[in-house]
Amino acid sequence: MSMVERPATSSFWNDTGKTGIAAWIFSTDHKRIGLLYFYSVLGFFLVGVLLGLLLRIELMAPGRTIMGPQTYNALFTVHGVVMIFLFIIPGFPGAFGNLLMPIQIGARDVAFPRLNLLSWWLYMIGAATILTALFTGGGPPDTGWTFYVPFSARTGTNVSLAVLGVFIVGFSSILTGVNFVTTIHRLRAEGMTWGRLPLFVWSLYATAWVQILATPILGITLVLIIAERLLGTGLFDPGRGGDPLMYQHLFWIYSHPAVYIMILPAMGVVTEIIPVFSRKPIFGYKMIAFSSLAIAAAGSLVWGHHMYTSGMSDNAVLVFSFLTFIVAIPSAIKVFNWVSTLYKGSISLEAPMLFALSFILLFSIGGLAGLILGAAATDIHVHDTHFVVGHFHYVIFGGSGFAFLGAMHYWLPKFYGRRYAEKPAVVGWAMMFVGFNILYFSMMVLGMKGMPRRYYDYLPEFAPLNLASTIGSWILAAGLVLLLVNLFRGLFRGEPFGNNPWGGATLEWAIPTPPSTENFEQDPVVTHGPYDFKRAGMP
Repeated sequence: MSMVERPATSSFWNDTGKTGIAAWIFSTDHKRIGLLYFYSVLGFFLVGVLLGLLLRIELMAPGRTIMGPQTYNALFTVHGVVMIFLFIIPGFPGAFGNLLMPIQIGARDVAFPRLNLLSWWLYMIGAATILTALFTGGGPPDTGWTFYVPFSARTGTNVSLAVLGVFIVGFSSILTGVNFVTTIHRLRAEGMTWGRLPLFVWSLYATAWVQILATPILGITLVLIIAERLLGTGLFDPGRGGDPLMYQHLFWIYSHPAVYIMILPAMGVVTEIIPVFSRKPIFGYKMIAFSSLAIAAAGSLVWGHHMYTSGMSDNAVLVFSFLTFIVAIPSAIKVFNWVSTLYKGSISLEAPMLFALSFILLFSIGGLAGLILGAAATDIHVHDTHFVVGHFHYVIFGGSGFAFLGAMHYWLPKFYGRRYAEKPAVVGWAMMFVGFNILYFSMMVLGMKGMPRRYYDYLPEFAPLNLASTIGSWILAAGLVLLLVNLFRGLFRGEPFGNNPWGGATLEWAIPTPPSTENFEQDPVVTHGPYDFKRAGMP
């Protein structure tokens, strides 16, 4: 079997001497760990999608449809916890960061391979702990994914075990961040200067610092919830002199930067795809790299815009609102540079490019909706309505989710040696795009009309848009199924992919398909930038 045709998922990259599943779960090869993360997060994503569909069916019409209010509360909590902590936060760094980053900087592996494997093990242990919480104790937590006190301190559901699981997953995130920062600083190939790093690596670098600096705050906060429940510390209980608002500050000091753990790598993926399918070098390389760091830094200072209605001084509201608008500037720089790269490019509308273009539109809609929430006057009117749900999903699903699917279509054939059928991929993308907008734009309109989020029932006046939103969810899910079936059928049974059919100029396209265990036959020497197609020998 030729190098092009050899499947990467058999005995390839086996550095353990073991066989079967043991060869995977004990491997320290960054590519195998990346695929372990990929299949894990994809599995949790599908669970989260199923829960979301059940929620939409319940909201299809006023009154009870398929579940009662307690079950509804539990399902949207589990949906949020699974999607946030088990899919989107670990998804890009764990899966595509591990698969691509060492190759893109010319390294043979990450700086700490065993620590890398430990991070996946901790992720799986934390996930198992969260899943155990669903079926033990008082049942699934019903607090929402934010675990707000005082309800999370007093509810009889199994919040403590779920919070412990999220705490363990947080340790996994910290270890990944430490590993990536060290790898990017210490293991770059000769000639791989900071000005020649692929922009996906820049996005992972900025993300890794957020993982290292912000995640411990979440860990401490979650431990305090457990202490509140088990020891009665009263830290957040006003009846004992505590302050529930302090919990909100601590939680959002982590959780708003966590939004950038979700979105920054997605921006990096889009920045890799657009120049390749436009046949043009990226416009404004330095500003895109700088904007990634600026988003990570400024995004860590704006947590208070989640709390305008909770109670804070007018001066604090003014400062947080100003900083929220400041964060929009580096994001706008990226959008401007992507569109400038497309200008007069030789554009090829294949599946990865369609997902990248969708990202630009959907993320822009979500970002502009975020400015409505960032301004205190408008936020007061739409706070805790379906507008917030629609905005969040436009940014995270329309942004990060579509970018994740784009990354799957762009890079996975490189590691499997085979490719998917293009036409079903485009049809699946189109169904997802249409269904997504029907689903979540309807939610934003509902929010503007005043429909609160997290409510099991609603007034009859909201029924038509809720029905439209539910129908959109079905179209979206059907497109996703078509997309995934076509992708995996192609990866295992499709046509040979070749070494560089996309015509990319970064290092992963300069090595055989699939990559060898050591990535490179000899240490590479980098002589040009990552988007210099002419010097890389591309047309």
